[in-house]
Amino acid sequence: MLEKVLIANRGEIALRILRACKELGINTVAVHSSVDRDLMHVRLADESVCIGPNSPTDSYLNIPAIISAAEVTDSVGIHPGYGFLAENADFAEQVEKSGFVFIGPKPDTIRLMGNKVSAIQAMRKAGVPTVPGSDGPITEDKERTLEVARKIGYPVIIKAASGGGGRGMQVVNSEAALLNAIQLTQSEAKAAFGDPTVYLEKFLDRPRHIEVQVLADGQGNVIHLGDRDCSLQRRHQKVLEEAPAPDVDPEARAATLNSCVQACLDIGYRGAGTFEFLYQDGRFYFIEMNTRVQVEHPVSEMITGVDIVKEQLRIASGMPLSIKQEDIQFRGHAIECRINAEDPRTFTPSPGTVTHYHAPGGNGVRVDSHLYSGYKVPPYYDSLIGKVICWGSNRNNALDRMNNALDEMLVEGIKTNIPLHRRLVTDAGVRRMEYTIHYLEKLLKA
Repeated sequence: MLEKVLIANRGEIALRILRACKELGINTVAVHSSVDRDLMHVRLADESVCIGPNSPTDSYLNIPAIISAAEVTDSVGIHPGYGFLAENADFAEQVEKSGFVFIGPKPDTIRLMGNKVSAIQAMRKAGVPTVPGSDGPITEDKERTLEVARKIGYPVIIKAASGGGGRGMQVVNSEAALLNAIQLTQSEAKAAFGDPTVYLEKFLDRPRHIEVQVLADGQGNVIHLGDRDCSLQRRHQKVLEEAPAPDVDPEARAATLNSCVQACLDIGYRGAGTFEFLYQDGRFYFIEMNTRVQVEHPVSEMITGVDIVKEQLRIASGMPLSIKQEDIQFRGHAIECRINAEDPRTFTPSPGTVTHYHAPGGNGVRVDSHLYSGYKVPPYYDSLIGKVICWGSNRNNALDRMNNALDEMLVEGIKTNIPLHRRLVTDAGVRRMEYTIHYLEKLLKA
């Protein structure tokens, strides 16, 4: 087992990693910016190192500072969490070249799956269902591009190969608008990601967003932990997630889960990963793979009993997976609400001092949060301040428990989106599973 792990992140995920390390007897090092010295995991870690000022660029994205912190504390492994440098192949490579263990996939795998075009090509080869598209980047051959779009059928969507978070996308409804839209998206992709490469896909007008959680030890053992529905989104950012995904064709589900396992074997995957799909009319369409632990990983843990972060740490220590596919039993249903420090109507960030905090409790309720009374939420980072996860014997039971938990939760001194979540878990369309990725934004407009 790794003797000492440096946690290269902040907030709730850093605390989550620290707890898993403590359960496994691993010593911990917390790195933090100047403003984050009072974070809960910094207080609980065995050692802490300030790696820079408040700006993420100067601290959590500062690769030399993180590696220097690992060196001075004699750390063995570095866990990137999610966000920041978690899917940065150059960071993973520098970690390993510096003699440390990167707790995640190999750098080449991160590069392969970080580029949407190469990822789709790899998945297609492995038998994972993909969206009809250009089968590679758009070239300067305009006639070929127009012919590809005709073959796909309008509407089409132009996507940046290095895009993410909803950026670098444009929907085109007619041939007349296509070429200008491609030029515009290429310029935007170059400015945002440093890579102008774009590709075409069929635009699905009413899909759901469903993803598959996998674990692979890099020694030939791969398992899946079922699927999750993450369709309730605002501006391509997930708001509420659940597992398993409700109302899914069982044959399509089984085939897709198996294809994800096979894809991991084909590309030699190592660590935790998530295959993301659009689902429409009983069919799955691969869109991307996230080569890290996800924000919403707790819902998969709640229905399987598998600790995903502990498995990550075991895999990084060179151990095989502690469980086999046949050992996993899916029980009940789990819902996760992302609690953000923001105005629930305008979504304006709401930093400030938490004057009073009370976490909900009860059977089947889990809270992943770094909050405490007196904690100052800084304005420099993502507004996520916690996650409430509720398990129930069935979906309605889980939703009812979530409704109760949200009523119990108290965060004073700042604004949060708890009122929005209360609205969602009691919404008739959500209860009846009548939603797509566009549902929440239409609900907010109404």
